[in-house]
Amino acid sequence: GAAEFEKMPIALAEGVASVAGPAWPIFAPFIGGFGAFVAGSNTVSNMMFSLFQFGVGSRINADPTWIVALQAVGGAAGNIICVHNVVAASAVVGLVGKEGLVIRKTLPAFVYYALVPGCLGFAIVSQGLLNLGSIALVLVYLGLLVFARKQFSKASP
Repeated sequence: GAAEFEKMPIALAEGVASVAGPAWPIFAPFIGGFGAFVAGSNTVSNMMFSLFQFGVGSRINADPTWIVALQAVGGAAGNIICVHNVVAASAVVGLVGKEGLVIRKTLPAFVYYALVPGCLGFAIVSQGLLNLGSIALVLVYLGLLVFARKQFSKASP
């Protein structure tokens, strides 16, 4: 601008890049999901946060295209917990007034939906499959298997 300061998304990107560093791809989908939760749309989430994500990607020496792609995946995941989608779906199925419960029930699915591509993106950006991202991905899958097994054992007589 006229005062020769960086644009706000770029200034925020510098701070986040210095804190998260090369682990940022794991968190990038969660920013996309947060944007979709707040705005109610993946498109608007991408409009709000793409410059920020691009800036973080540039500052951590990762391909910014991958980081922005993780933003878009997170925005799609955020539609699971997006308030207006939950309100509309609750009204259709007769759960009016239980929107908070629906969001709490769908939150684990959102976390899984955002964490898996985040771990995979970290593995890709780090240019190797035997790293922290792939280990985290395996741990997420193992946790999901344990959770599913417990749920099925409760359901069977």
